[in-house]
Amino acid sequence: MSENSGGDFPLCSATCGSAPRSFLNTYVPRLQSCTLSPSGSTLGQDTPSSETALVIHGGAGSISPDEMSDDREQAYRSSLRTALQDGNEVLQNGGSALDAVQAAITTMESDTLFNAARGAVLTSENTAELDAAIMDGKTRNAGALTGVRTVKHPIRLARVIMEESYHVMFAQDGAEAFAEQQGLDLVENDYFITASRRSGDASGSADPPASAAEGEKFGTVGAVALDDGGNLAAGTSTGGISDKEFGRVGDSPIIGAGTYAHNASCAVSATGQGEFFIRGAAAHSVASRVRFGGASLDEAAQATIDEIEALGGIGGVITLDRDGNMATPFSTQGMFRAHVDTEGDTSVRIFDQGSGE
Repeated sequence: MSENSGGDFPLCSATCGSAPRSFLNTYVPRLQSCTLSPSGSTLGQDTPSSETALVIHGGAGSISPDEMSDDREQAYRSSLRTALQDGNEVLQNGGSALDAVQAAITTMESDTLFNAARGAVLTSENTAELDAAIMDGKTRNAGALTGVRTVKHPIRLARVIMEESYHVMFAQDGAEAFAEQQGLDLVENDYFITASRRSGDASGSADPPASAAEGEKFGTVGAVALDDGGNLAAGTSTGGISDKEFGRVGDSPIIGAGTYAHNASCAVSATGQGEFFIRGAAAHSVASRVRFGGASLDEAAQATIDEIEALGGIGGVITLDRDGNMATPFSTQGMFRAHVDTEGDTSVRIFDQGSGE
């Protein structure tokens, strides 16, 4: 059965929008859990692991160890550890992969070192405009938003969009109106703007326009998680690129470009030059290489980064599958990242390739 087959279910009918949420919550997961592989065998039906894992990132770019002070490097490492601990605590207490992803990203959204929510880079109008997305690997339900200016934690809004609406993505004023309706925390735009962003501090992790060549730093944050039920989730949050105009939208809130999760393949969060990650459908490309191409997670993630680089873009991805395998390739000088694996071992890395330390 294809996930898009209509049959007697209104999943793809014109009346889907009027279907009660209880109906969708009941039948959408059933339809998706019966997805067939090309050989006809069911995917996502294997016995789930009782182990958990979490991978996070705080962006990639031209992060030279020679140009970063020891104090600044330690600040980033400390922030990554804190976010990792917050997400892992959820998993260790039996929480879902979605909850862990949201917890880790919420912590990074509150940290001014990263280009997400508080500490976001500024648009050409000297305001902060925020994007985010989250996806459930079990059901492939997703929520996303773009261009919000007053939502304190965009990743929380993405989760609410996924769970409390019939839609996947809201934009700008509509997204903010929905956030207010749902009782989420709203703040003045100045809350997101730090002194270093306002002064254009080049030592921050700001995202430049995609045409920039040197000194690029992509401070987008993201997380992928595996819970003790064997379910995956992914999320990404960003302030976008510096001096963006005309309501520019990058890859982070685009399902399949900057964010993707499916229990039958893997969970992915990307960071880099968003235009190229959109064109390459980067996050979905990793998952497709695993699911349909038979590639290992390492092979799939690296091949996708190579493809993005061939298009002219740079960046990285963090990936995780149901067996706890993880891959974090990047084509930049560095990528802020950390993980806790199924054995409970943790690692925080910035400059060197690889997922372990």
